[in-house]
Amino acid sequence: MATLQDTVPTIHPVSSNDRIGYILSRVVIYGILLLGCLFTLLPFLWMLSTSFKSSTEIVRLPPTIIPENFTLQSYRTIFNDPRVPIARFYLNSIIVTFSVVTMVLFTSSLAGFVFAKYQFFGKNLAFTLILATMMIPFQVMMIPLYLILVRLKITDSLLGLIVPGATSAFGIFLMRQFVESIPGELIDAARIDGASEFGIYTRIVLPQMGAALATLGIFQFMGTWNDYLWPLIVITTTERRTLPIMLTWYNSQHGARQDLTMAASVLVILPVIIIYFLFQRWIVRGIALTGFK
Repeated sequence: MATLQDTVPTIHPVSSNDRIGYILSRVVIYGILLLGCLFTLLPFLWMLSTSFKSSTEIVRLPPTIIPENFTLQSYRTIFNDPRVPIARFYLNSIIVTFSVVTMVLFTSSLAGFVFAKYQFFGKNLAFTLILATMMIPFQVMMIPLYLILVRLKITDSLLGLIVPGATSAFGIFLMRQFVESIPGELIDAARIDGASEFGIYTRIVLPQMGAALATLGIFQFMGTWNDYLWPLIVITTTERRTLPIMLTWYNSQHGARQDLTMAASVLVILPVIIIYFLFQRWIVRGIALTGFK
């Protein structure tokens, strides 16, 4: 019969060499991570710093990260340029981005709910075909998609940027994986209480998908806001262009003025950075939750 003394584990004191080795390993790991963060942030910090410098300070040697004299002249020049209606470009990007994000969240969550909780003929085949579209490069689909828009007569319009982005194969996959973790008993109980299928989706499933919806919304926001190729093909009128198109045009006109090009770049990526810092905890939480089964 084992006694209490036999069950008590033996505690071995940690030697000074082990403690020093642990501390050194932590220092090396954190040093590598800090160096990686520095290399990652350096281009952004340089862009931000250059946008607040004067033209003479930019070409001065040796270069400096922190401007000696902060100036907003580059931003004033951009906003006062009559050839660049930047307020209109901002509005176009906001309309397209928020419309696409809203439609993707609705279609992806609804399709994910259907694929996760319903049984119907061809379900697995349909889901496989949806996932297969993720392996097709967008450049292959551009011409057929553009011809469809021509027949619908929505080229050179913001609608031509919104409609093709209304669905997302990645979004459907992400939502399906999350909805599968919701207990089926909860949905069955709602049916017994007389809830309709759409009522189950809106009242039971959708409120529990907050983390996954936030994750998908942020990814979709960044992808749509930074989209360049498709707006370049569809939009021909200046007043309907989005910010990435404006940035390319501005760089071609003022490539020698680093202060102007860097200020324009800051204006383009600023909303993405704000959205990321506001919702970054939802990204981590959403990925963690959707990774569990």
